[in-house]
Amino acid sequence: MACALVLCLTGCGGDAENAGGSEPGNATYIPFDHEGTLAVLSEGTQDTVVTVDIEIAETDSARVRGMMQRESFPDETSGMLFPFEDEQPRYFHMSNTPVALDIIFIDADSTIVSMSKYARPFSPDLVESGVPARYVLETPAGFSDTYGLVAGDRVRWTRIDTGP
Repeated sequence: MACALVLCLTGCGGDAENAGGSEPGNATYIPFDHEGTLAVLSEGTQDTVVTVDIEIAETDSARVRGMMQRESFPDETSGMLFPFEDEQPRYFHMSNTPVALDIIFIDADSTIVSMSKYARPFSPDLVESGVPARYVLETPAGFSDTYGLVAGDRVRWTRIDTGP
């Protein structure tokens, strides 16, 4: 049970220029790896609200590290997508994350089911989805408000082909 909880607790953070130690100011550069794009579609019209350049955290180690120890995103329309194999309640933490985030929980049907806005940097508190989610998108804090995202909006993401 404890092992399963540890695997569910995924790291958060802000992506871009710096990362390294768990203390503010103790940073090493971690580049943003642009691996795909994600479009958010309005619940009512299905029009594209915003398109996000994403880094994809699809291995256990990438999910655990997440955005921890990174000082910022490349820009306001960058984020990190966490795809999971199944749909279940998700729990994230901000304990080693020096930047505030919006954490967006998405179900298996690609619908936004809940959001945690302005998650506090270095907070020991868990950020919970409250409902089952298969994907999680981390963006700079304020992203959801800036673009008017709401539960019920849908997402579509694609991986960039990096060739052989």
